[in-house]
Amino acid sequence: MEKNKVLIIRFSSFGDIIQCSTVIESITLRYKNGLNNASELHWVTRSDFESIVRLNQNLDKVWTLNKKLGFFGLIKLSLELRNQNYSHIYDAHNNLRSKLLVLFLMTKFHRPSLITRSKFRVKRFLLFTLRINKFPKPFIGINSFLKPLGKWNISSASNSKLVKWKFSNEIDSKIDNLKTSLIGSSEMIVLVPSAAWEMKRWPVAHWSELIRLLPEKKFIILGGSEDLFCEDLANIDSTRVFNLAGRLTLVESCSLVSKASLVISADTGLLHVADVLGVKAISLMGPTAFGFTKSQNIKTIELDLACRPCSKDGRGSCSQKTYQLCMVNITPNYVAQAVSEFSS
Repeated sequence: MEKNKVLIIRFSSFGDIIQCSTVIESITLRYKNGLNNASELHWVTRSDFESIVRLNQNLDKVWTLNKKLGFFGLIKLSLELRNQNYSHIYDAHNNLRSKLLVLFLMTKFHRPSLITRSKFRVKRFLLFTLRINKFPKPFIGINSFLKPLGKWNISSASNSKLVKWKFSNEIDSKIDNLKTSLIGSSEMIVLVPSAAWEMKRWPVAHWSELIRLLPEKKFIILGGSEDLFCEDLANIDSTRVFNLAGRLTLVESCSLVSKASLVISADTGLLHVADVLGVKAISLMGPTAFGFTKSQNIKTIELDLACRPCSKDGRGSCSQKTYQLCMVNITPNYVAQAVSEFSS
């Protein structure tokens, strides 16, 4: 039987890599378990996201591109990958870099079966320029990564856990010990109050009020080292609110999310981690168009405003008199009620 060798191309970003990783389960069932156990599944990503991609148990090899090496680094990588003789290539990034890579891998004598994830450029223009929304409502990013697999007669995964990740014993032990030292045997709610772009962040004052409204709950805060306001949230009650922003790696943060009883977040990469791992979560959706989740374990809270969605990822300006009206009007009381429903 002919050997299938599949390459997935997705360089960045964190949230997109998480959503794209759901294709691994479906491809594995079709080309490894289903047809030929000797088949291989590879992924090429940016070097700073290698540790995240390697969490996937069903990958045989991860290739990396160092963005600092520029075009010459891409050429070098292309020559290495050309020798792999892939039978199938999924360009899940669809940008100039990935197109050049595919071009190098398509030779006169070897042309793999190619699928490409659409960028939906016409629909984006209609939505963000003319305010005509032709996208599915809601637009679930994971589905947009899974849909192109139909060309290979691959159906999408439908279980609550969309990926199979393996954390190292060292990381698992570190996170278990950290969790125990901070909150003991109590249930852990993970808060993700930051986001790459300010417009999609829930107001800090709302996070503060939410913590006060749930005096019996214990929280761990995740974020980046630049999110200094997270310390102010921890200071609300140092006996039950603990700030780990900037103190964990991305993989360690993912491990912590995997152990949470509940995650509360806006449209962030860690929300999508909860989504693919089947962790219960509350999603606070504001201006962004493409951050909706797939798992039935996640409750999405959003406002029905004519101006939504107004942004691909939170960049841009707000058209309302009240800045971030779509986020401001998601009240802490409403979110606290949702937390109570998850706990009941």
